[in-house]
Amino acid sequence: MNICLTIDLGLTGYGEAWALQKRVVAARKAGGIPDVLLLCEHAPVITLGRNANKKHLLASEHVLRQKSVELHESDRGGDITYHGPGQIVGYPILNLGAIRRDVGWYVRSLEEMMIRATAEFGLEAGREEGKTGVWVKPAAEKEAEKLAAIGVHISRWVTSHGFAYNVETDLRYFDLIVPCGIAGRRATSLEKLLGRAVAAGEVTPRLVRHFGEAFGLEMKPATPRELQERLAAFEHPAAIPA
Repeated sequence: MNICLTIDLGLTGYGEAWALQKRVVAARKAGGIPDVLLLCEHAPVITLGRNANKKHLLASEHVLRQKSVELHESDRGGDITYHGPGQIVGYPILNLGAIRRDVGWYVRSLEEMMIRATAEFGLEAGREEGKTGVWVKPAAEKEAEKLAAIGVHISRWVTSHGFAYNVETDLRYFDLIVPCGIAGRRATSLEKLLGRAVAAGEVTPRLVRHFGEAFGLEMKPATPRELQERLAAFEHPAAIPA
């Protein structure tokens, strides 16, 4: 079973996380490091995917500044989404060439690992036909609400970007956008669905375990410093003493 390093970055700026992803992707393409799952939370940020319609951004630049929400364009798939505190964001850097060369299967597997993690809280989550992500239909609602979003990028079968799972997210920020470009459909969170406080620490281990099962990987915790050391060894091999 291949190893996947699990790195918890904590609260990390979106730009900083994207720059780190690019370094990890380069090293993974060259075989300089094993597969990696980066986990983090972001300060409030709205991101636009490659196929984003800017009309789905409902707030003006002035409002975004007032609310201290950053705006970033991205090379991931999908439309527009929000990231913020209380949301677990996962960036898998996997070599699908060694797992399975199938983009659709990869996205469905990301959905499946979150569906299974959600089931451990006694909630039935599922998919919506023609849409990505994980959806839950509360008893009092007519339509399912979105618990988790997915937007990926794949280059030479190495993945980047990934998923965002709402744990205790302030859902009011989603009113600034048309989430994922789907009008009339709302986002939800594990906290809202359960009607109680939920900490990310309750959820992350479950997501990591089901991630490993979905992709047949042995999940090995590592620190951000260990990742930086591995990247430095790959990027500057001449600097390592003989």
